Amino acid sequence: MSGTFGVGGAVISTPAIRALGCSAALAVGTTLPSILPGAITGSWRYRNGELIQWKVVAFTAPSGIVAAILGAWVSPRIPGDGHLLMVFTALLLMWSSFNMIRAVAPSKSPEQSDLVATQEVKTNFRSSKGFLATLTGLIAGGLSGLLGVGGGIIMVPLFRRWLVLPMKNAVATSLICVGCFAIPGTITHSIEGGIDWRFAIWLTLGVVVGAPFGSKMALKMSDKKL
Repeated sequence: MSGTFGVGGAVISTPAIRALGCSAALAVGTTLPSILPGAITGSWRYRNGELIQWKVVAFTAPSGIVAAILGAWVSPRIPGDGHLLMVFTALLLMWSSFNMIRAVAPSKSPEQSDLVATQEVKTNFRSSKGFLATLTGLIAGGLSGLLGVGGGIIMVPLFRRWLVLPMKNAVATSLICVGCFAIPGTITHSIEGGIDWRFAIWLTLGVVVGAPFGSKMALKMSDKKL
């Protein structure tokens, strides 16, 4: 899921480790250690073909890293012993799904639209786009640290809507940012004692194996199918 959709995969792994006995309070932070290795192995297949938009990463990652630290610090201080954060995560997933479904189909063919959008980001990344990328990083990074998610469920829809990135570019670029956010989030949650390493280690092994296959599958799919 991480390699295919450019997300951390916590929307699946968090409920899974809860079902296996991890407490709600620890489940939030426990998913984060697996996100960086998953992002690295998943994004490796995207390294060619100019799918990763590094100009977008340059604006999104720094703001997201700062926000992730703040979100991870706030997370254990939210009342509800982690259950309220689980509700927030579910609502976030619903929002992300709704935004992807309601995306308006382009008037040009998908291939033409993707080419035009990619060239615009490469050659005409205006200050307004930089602001939107920075804002995307703040939102996604903050939620990454707060909820223990990768942030891709926010970034991919916003990259599509605000920066008009083709789907595969949005996924590939999101994966790089997801990995950046996971580092400070993991460190902060670890300092706060919010990670159950018994689950985190096994999650990491599974994600490292699965992410490259997800990326390979995404590269073979059309944007519409993704």
